[in-house]
Amino acid sequence: MNLLSLWQRARRKAPDLPDAQRADRLLFSLFLLAWAVEARDPYTGGHLWRVARLSRLLAETAGLAPQEVCRITIGAFLHDLGKIGIPDAVLGKKGKLDGDEYAVIKTHPEIGLRMLAGHPLAALAQDAVLLHHETPDGRGYPYGRRGDDIPLVARIVGICDAFDAMTSTRPYRTGMPVARAIEIIESELGRQFDARLGQLFVGLARHPELAHIVGHSDAGIPLERCAACGPIVVRPRSAKPGDTLYCPACHSEYTIASTSTGLLATGKRNTARALAASPDTDLIERVVGECLPGMDHCSV
Repeated sequence: MNLLSLWQRARRKAPDLPDAQRADRLLFSLFLLAWAVEARDPYTGGHLWRVARLSRLLAETAGLAPQEVCRITIGAFLHDLGKIGIPDAVLGKKGKLDGDEYAVIKTHPEIGLRMLAGHPLAALAQDAVLLHHETPDGRGYPYGRRGDDIPLVARIVGICDAFDAMTSTRPYRTGMPVARAIEIIESELGRQFDARLGQLFVGLARHPELAHIVGHSDAGIPLERCAACGPIVVRPRSAKPGDTLYCPACHSEYTIASTSTGLLATGKRNTARALAASPDTDLIERVVGECLPGMDHCSV
């Protein structure tokens, strides 16, 4: 079923809204849920946005049609949906996972597929959600698929997800330089990463847009970290000097001094306000709007 047919079916399943609003509200609800899932992990702020941007860039570089680029962007933003079912003790562990904990993490693709079940837009994202950890050599999960048995969207999202994981800081390690991550991808072509798509991604190391994606949580918004404990303090693009932000882990309070000086610690903590942080609906609306079918091009 093509993208337009899926959108038309989604609109029929949301009859309470005008035609122009039905499908985008359904997609907004999925993206909002994905954002909430990401917010549970204090070290992955902006991961979904970065993987979506990288996946769009790789899909365009591969010469895919605009509607397919949009489908891949949607799947990339939703790929970690199943992490909602992973216990906090595993998801936020400050050391490397042991065998049992890694087995728990490996359940998130199938949990994500179950979450999509019955949603009118499920077919847009289910391959990315379920299969982004499959690898060409058959050593991935959950099914050990090989080569072309892995859908194109999952191969693209898998490369971009791995690259962002390598270049992002975690509780147990510092993110590696872009050049080193690119070397690893190049060394694993045909094994962990699709050979053709991986080679195209290696070529993106010289693309000017890459520097505006790595280390950012939104376009023009570099990552900020909590000075007290290290996790990411996500700054929405709409935030203004004087606004208050909170660390998602220790709940330390920060204010935005200016666009050039970053965050200033107030020395206070406020657990209630930290836990009640609003989702970045502006970012979600932009991603939804830019993925709507019928546009000449799609971007995030």
